[in-house]
Amino acid sequence: MSEHEFQEDEVLGKAYDARLMRRLLGYLRPHRGAVVLSVSLLLVASALELAGPLLVKYAIDHHVADRDVPGLVRITVLYFALLLGAFVAGYLQILVMQRMGQKIMLTLRQEIFDHLQRLHLQYFDRNPVGRLITRLTSDVDALNEMFTSGVVAIFGDVLTLVGIMAILLALDWKLALVTFAVLPLLFMLSQWFRSRAREQYRAVRIRLARINSYLQEAITGMSVIQIMNREETSRGEFDGLNRDHTDAHLRTVFYYATFYPGVELLSSVALAGVIWFGGSEILRGGLTLGALVAYIQYVRRFYQPIQDLSEKYNILQGAMASSERIFGLLDTAPAVDDARDLPAGPGPEPGVIEFRDVWFAYEGENWVLEDVSFRVEPGESVAFVGATGSGKTTLMNLLLRFYDVQKGSVLLDGRDVREWSQRELRARMSLVLQDVFLWSGSVAENIRLGREDLDDAAVEAAAKLVNADGFVRRLPEGYATQVGERGASLSTGQKQLLSFARAVAHRPEVLILDEATANVDTETEVLIQDALERMMEGRTSLIVAHRLSTVRHVDRIVVLHKGRIREQGSHQELLRERGIYYRLYQLQFSGQEGGTAAAGSSPAAS
Repeated sequence: MSEHEFQEDEVLGKAYDARLMRRLLGYLRPHRGAVVLSVSLLLVASALELAGPLLVKYAIDHHVADRDVPGLVRITVLYFALLLGAFVAGYLQILVMQRMGQKIMLTLRQEIFDHLQRLHLQYFDRNPVGRLITRLTSDVDALNEMFTSGVVAIFGDVLTLVGIMAILLALDWKLALVTFAVLPLLFMLSQWFRSRAREQYRAVRIRLARINSYLQEAITGMSVIQIMNREETSRGEFDGLNRDHTDAHLRTVFYYATFYPGVELLSSVALAGVIWFGGSEILRGGLTLGALVAYIQYVRRFYQPIQDLSEKYNILQGAMASSERIFGLLDTAPAVDDARDLPAGPGPEPGVIEFRDVWFAYEGENWVLEDVSFRVEPGESVAFVGATGSGKTTLMNLLLRFYDVQKGSVLLDGRDVREWSQRELRARMSLVLQDVFLWSGSVAENIRLGREDLDDAAVEAAAKLVNADGFVRRLPEGYATQVGERGASLSTGQKQLLSFARAVAHRPEVLILDEATANVDTETEVLIQDALERMMEGRTSLIVAHRLSTVRHVDRIVVLHKGRIREQGSHQELLRERGIYYRLYQLQFSGQEGGTAAAGSSPAAS
């Protein structure tokens, strides 16, 4: 992925966006009670914390000065009660907000995942998997941090600041002016920190994304790295990315290391001014010692919320960027979606598949299929052959409604597939691909694939039908053997046999085999060929194949060339025509038949 793409994906945007915030607050509506309780607890905790220094003032001015030990004990007990109350209120407030944040994350992640499952395949072709995973993980985490440590915490910090300022002015307005004298410098320091931290935050995220992308490619392609002796080259490339990330992170550390001590320095200067001016006031009799002690405590607390607000700014900014990316995903409408009013029941021609004047392009008018028409009767087996890029797989994608046609129509049971619900349409079909995907789990779970109505007997029967039962029983735990991620513990042929078993176990009306034997060895191909006739018996079968040996005995072969149907007929009929299929057959079998096919006699006789 290019640097430009990373930067586009990591743009931070505005620190506050009213439109996005309104939409985010919508996720708080189901938790209104928790929000009200949290704010109430925050008010209680803030009030109790602000009351502490006033108790200290009263204790010094009335009990310490008068040597009133019993009164001092009562104030001390009350002070501890305030601390305990503030602790309990703070604990409950954090507990309530964290629970609410986790529930919102649960809802949001489920909403994103549900939406991803409804999106069209072309969306996944254009968006890297890592970016989509980021939406479900770190972007949702950023929103959780805003909900739990951002919005309500900002409210608490502002409330604390206002409360302290009011108390400072009430205690002594002259001392308040001394305290506020450093605020312009503090404001300038905060502005500098926010702008610099924003830039470095973005830089770190971009570089982290580069590292993740490189690691994903390197680990996935480790076999190529090792076979091509690229270890040192890869190490150097990763070292460059890693150092770049470290440098960016260290620059961020510099700004944090400057800002927080800077705030401490300014607060110490203000405190020194308060002690000097307040001490002078005490000597002149214009201020009590208790008031000065309380004042010092308030001044020390005054700058903490300012530090927190600068940190919350970054949280809010990150949350706005994450919410924009998440809502951009959620607002992406599926290009293939179910119509609102779908007809019920079977169509007028049960079991019939028909392509009628179909034109289709993935991009613009770069037509992959042009004016394609054919009809498949119930129980018929039809193979689709042709050179790479001729449109064979695209036909299957249109039938399954992974994409919709631009012109013409694809019909099932005499009804346009766009008039079927996607769930009902795909429930009638099973698709076996060249690149088999197995889930982490047992062999039985991969055949069953969530269908609870398929018991062990049905699973084993499906495996026996496709000649997979033999190798499965030789596995350490038979059908309970864990296959590992993407079936890492199995050979390519074994994975393909399991995909056949999975397809048969789900009892489809239409069986679609898309290059399903392209990656298997000769021995496995013999097993599959033996099972194909039993698999196709009693059901409509559509077979996309490069290996013509697997389609000799189908009812009909459709030959595609550059997106158009050029020939149709049985194996023998097409060989006799000596057209495109004949030439494809010669290319594949002339060497195996000692050159006789090249002479034109053997293929026709096969």
